[in-house]
Amino acid sequence: MTNNNSKVIILAAGEGTRLQPLTLEKPKCLIEIFEKKILEWQLDAFKHFNIDDISIVTGHLAEKINLQSSLTYFNNIDYNTTNMLETLFCAREKMEGSVIVVYGDIIFEKDVLKKLLESKDDYSIIVDKNWEDMWKIRFNNPLDDAESLMADEENYLTSIGQKTSDLNEIQGQYIGLMKFQNNGLEFIKKKYDEAKAISKNNKNILNPNLDFKKSYMTDFLQYLIRNNAKLKAVYIKNGWLELDSMNDYKTYQTLMESGTLSKFFRI
Repeated sequence: MTNNNSKVIILAAGEGTRLQPLTLEKPKCLIEIFEKKILEWQLDAFKHFNIDDISIVTGHLAEKINLQSSLTYFNNIDYNTTNMLETLFCAREKMEGSVIVVYGDIIFEKDVLKKLLESKDDYSIIVDKNWEDMWKIRFNNPLDDAESLMADEENYLTSIGQKTSDLNEIQGQYIGLMKFQNNGLEFIKKKYDEAKAISKNNKNILNPNLDFKKSYMTDFLQYLIRNNAKLKAVYIKNGWLELDSMNDYKTYQTLMESGTLSKFFRI
């Protein structure tokens, strides 16, 4: 039986510049794919499991996101100068109990969410083992966009989010869907505050190549790993799509029209 006491935080602040012109007049999460908005795909999946405590962190064209009165809204006013980590912490007050965090530009099958809900670990990260099939369609060279992801024999992550030119360093791809619970949330808040304080001395401990406020979520996850947090890889094989660029949009439409979409995502 799945635990439906989870809250949800949807990160939907970004400008989605690679999806222009679609994002010139609407935020990325409101783009329609297969006759439903991305956000509607997500809300339908959560509704299926009776999850109704849902927050959205908005930014770009925030006023356009008003699908349901039951949603809680937070706003990242600095969305154009920050990244996913800062967007998440705009909803810090919701980070209690069990929290699902999801990027606002992905859709996923209910079975994917079911696997996440069933995980009992403090940190559960959805990882697609079959990532390479889709990356070969989306990119001329899959390694241009892929990042490292390695796990030990118990499926706890040892590396995530590092640039690599070696397929052997990629056991799967992080999809932007995870769950934190139990002692995990308190540790996350503690380590975020610690990293932010250290980084005030002009040295971003999460990623020395970026200002702290521009840190990627994977930078923070790797920092948690370095601090002995046990991030469990919850493996899936396809069952989701990321809408990151106009090329993605056109690719998925082509898959739909050719009848081959179901290999990757079942409507």
